[in-house]
Amino acid sequence: MSILRFELLREALGRKAVPVHAENRPADDFAKNVFDREKMQKYLSKHTCKTLTDSIDKGLPLDRAIADEVATGMKQWAIGMGATHYTHWFQPLTGGTAEKHDAFLEPQDKGGVIEIFSSKMLVQQEPDASSFPSGGLRNTFEARGYSAWDPSSPAFVVGDTLCIPTVFIAYTGEALDYKTPLLRSIKALNKAATAVCHYFDNQVGKVISYLGWEQEYFLVDAALWAARHDLVMTGRTLTGHESAKSQQLEDHYFGSIPSRALAFMTDLEHEALKLGIPLKTRHNETAPNQFEIAPVYEEINLANDHNVLLMSIMKKVARRHNFRVLLHEKPFKGINGSGKHNNWSMGTDTGINLFAPGKNDMENLQFITFLVNTMMAVYSHNGLLKASVSSATNAHRLGANEAPPAIVSIFLGKHVSEVLDKLESANTDDVIHFDDKTALKLGVAHLPEVLLDNTDRNRTSPFAFTGNRFEFRAVGASANCAEAMLTLHAAVAHQLKKFKSEADALIEGGMPKDKAIITLIKHMITQCKAIRFEGNGYSEEWKEEAKKRGLDCETSVPLIFDNYLKAEHLAIFEQGGVLSRPEIESRCEVKWETYTKKIQIESRVLGDLAMNHIVPVASAYTSVLLDNAFKISHLFPKEEAEAMSRQDKIIIKEISSHIDFIIQKTAEMTEARKMANTIALEREKAIAYHDTVAPLIEAIRYHIDKLELIVDDRMWTLPKYRELLFIR
Repeated sequence: MSILRFELLREALGRKAVPVHAENRPADDFAKNVFDREKMQKYLSKHTCKTLTDSIDKGLPLDRAIADEVATGMKQWAIGMGATHYTHWFQPLTGGTAEKHDAFLEPQDKGGVIEIFSSKMLVQQEPDASSFPSGGLRNTFEARGYSAWDPSSPAFVVGDTLCIPTVFIAYTGEALDYKTPLLRSIKALNKAATAVCHYFDNQVGKVISYLGWEQEYFLVDAALWAARHDLVMTGRTLTGHESAKSQQLEDHYFGSIPSRALAFMTDLEHEALKLGIPLKTRHNETAPNQFEIAPVYEEINLANDHNVLLMSIMKKVARRHNFRVLLHEKPFKGINGSGKHNNWSMGTDTGINLFAPGKNDMENLQFITFLVNTMMAVYSHNGLLKASVSSATNAHRLGANEAPPAIVSIFLGKHVSEVLDKLESANTDDVIHFDDKTALKLGVAHLPEVLLDNTDRNRTSPFAFTGNRFEFRAVGASANCAEAMLTLHAAVAHQLKKFKSEADALIEGGMPKDKAIITLIKHMITQCKAIRFEGNGYSEEWKEEAKKRGLDCETSVPLIFDNYLKAEHLAIFEQGGVLSRPEIESRCEVKWETYTKKIQIESRVLGDLAMNHIVPVASAYTSVLLDNAFKISHLFPKEEAEAMSRQDKIIIKEISSHIDFIIQKTAEMTEARKMANTIALEREKAIAYHDTVAPLIEAIRYHIDKLELIVDDRMWTLPKYRELLFIR
């Protein structure tokens, strides 16, 4: 191998696990750096503490007098934690987080400084709105935007900075972030779901949405990562032939965690727990050097904040262990990609999980009602839900190596499906009930029992029911969970509202409540049957069947985004108060622009790698072979020399054909990029990049990967998959 690769590999192999010395047990440090309710009780008066917690629990507004005391108490706590600065921490449409740090110190007129943190500083700041993606909502000369405190997500300290979770809106009031519409969607779903719950229990005052995310990621040695320009610039390898051994032996999944990775995980868990992120599970994932970490369930707004925060912490902690974290959905071709499985459920403030079978007839009917309405929402808006998880990066993952396909369907499991099939054909007077073993039954002969956990798993299902929750498996590892979840909330809230209206009409017409509900459920089971699929989502047969069923089978990411602008999808956002039409249109502009830029960067990086690394190395190796053939021809008789150099000539011709293709297609890719860049409309530009630039990236890669197998390993400068994926 090249001298550079040899030194990098030796450095990587020589690394030892960084010891992690925790001063306290994890439980002792949990939420140590969070201004949670325990800290509120210590630093705030009883009246202020109660008012603030009521605001969090009930969504009541806070007046400035209360905010002043909260700011004072929060500052006192933060300074005690070593904080010298504060920041409004928000989630712009870049996909990451944003923060501007300001010092507590304020100079005084007569000299000296004091530490100040007022309600004004807590409640509101004014970041430059034109410097973040806005999709046309803000022009360069229209810079004003506001970040506003979200009391429902507690402040926390990172390093020397007090971080205050906030929303981010334009001067004109439109949302420029992920948190604002997520909070709106939570409100919409709560209102619609609570109204339906009142059919079964008038004591329900609130429906809470819960999220348990599973974060997959790769770890790569820092030195090898730095030598791969494509990993540094794009987060994925644009070249690289598969390793002889990768994941085919299935020996990495749930295997013994490598010592360096375990040290990183231990350090990460300690940092996360101090910030109140309740991490629970860690394990090896399917691919080499791939891992997963997951917390326990939390209310969805807090869970989303914690996931975004964790992604940031992961990168910082990884550097301490000489790793780089890869959150790209497909950093390595041909092996498992990384997702972020979103386990979603709804529960009432009376302690009922709306996706779990209950203990009596009414609770079971309630369970079936919410299950089927969710299915109906997913069926009616399957294309929109696919758009909510689509991106330039996730497009490489969906439908490949254990990821769900780019066709949204619901997996229920054999027994739940049989229950719904029986209910669909049953008389509306039949009763749903439990027996002594808490098995779901319907008052219909031969109906199978459904135990609480009696559902299988389907890894190829994008949206699977797993016993007491739905698992949205199609969300990408680098994504903000909010995009998919606010879309799901909007769809389910709209469907529940529609169901309530139709049920009320039947009841007002004289039909008994139970019969009205079951009548509508039976109708919906029939309507949404097309979304149910229990088989292999990878099969070609399913793709054809999905088309016949009328499901969205589009694979072009720019065209998938069109779903946001369809009338039936616009309606669920607008009527639910989640997103206005201008906000949706602007987000589509951002999505198209981001897609274009991602492919543009990949194209430029690959062009650089091809012309400045691959072609020169391959040409140099060709020269070595030519020189060898020339020397043989002068040292041996003609026939003997031809026999000896025959293999060299074959290799030279093969290398030359690959080089010619790479040079030609790289030039074509550059021209295609230039042509696409002349297109003014973001949608049309994104389509052009998808149709003309992206295919050339893959075509060029194929020939580079072939050269990797041919060129002398001692001359190849880029770390290979066998080196990137098997560092311990």
